[in-house]
Amino acid sequence: MKKTIVTIFALGIAFNSIAQTKKPVAKKPVTATKTTAAPLALKSSLDSVSYAFGSSIGASLKTTGLSTMNYEVLLKGLKDAFTGGKVILNQQQAQQCINDALTNANKGKFTGNITEGKSFLAQNGKRAGVKTTASGLQYEVLTVGTGAKPTSVSDSVLVHYKGTLLNGKQFDSSYDRGEPITFTLNQVIKGWTEGVQLMNAGSKYKLFVPYDLAYGERGYGPDIPPYSTLIFEIELLKVNGK
Repeated sequence: MKKTIVTIFALGIAFNSIAQTKKPVAKKPVTATKTTAAPLALKSSLDSVSYAFGSSIGASLKTTGLSTMNYEVLLKGLKDAFTGGKVILNQQQAQQCINDALTNANKGKFTGNITEGKSFLAQNGKRAGVKTTASGLQYEVLTVGTGAKPTSVSDSVLVHYKGTLLNGKQFDSSYDRGEPITFTLNQVIKGWTEGVQLMNAGSKYKLFVPYDLAYGERGYGPDIPPYSTLIFEIELLKVNGK
């Protein structure tokens, strides 16, 4: 939370520095031809650092989808916080505003992923052998096992798995690494927590995980974009201790 607010704080500093150093643009005389305003002059190391922060943060914010801001209000918030003045929003309210703005910007940017996921799940749920739970998780039984079954989210299990995007691109596989993994069911995404509890040891299931039961609006690393519906093949080898 602090990191996000510091980023916005730094952005305000950059814009404030630019505002202080930028030369006013002269009014166009009635009879004059169109002229180009002189470029901003960076007269000191402070000017250069301020501009560098501004351009870097601006470029970073642009990738989030936040293309516009009310800079006057932004600088007001910066000044209130920096000078110890009375702030209009407390820290919790400010963080909520930031979270909502980033979520909405990100959601708009990845609308295609949301639509693709919903369309896929709607069609996939009609296939024979595919079952849908109350949460929206879909699963298909590939192999029926007869071993022990997890009974709690605190259970530890040993599994082999591979995960793909809807386009078939594989982003992870314990099979490729040649080694299964052990984890407790409360340490993984919601779709896994729920899905693995449906399985007996020796079973192999295919899970179709909606984005809200996977990595949600954030995605994960460079290979799983935000709002991605994911497909996993999971083989439950053992419920540890049972």
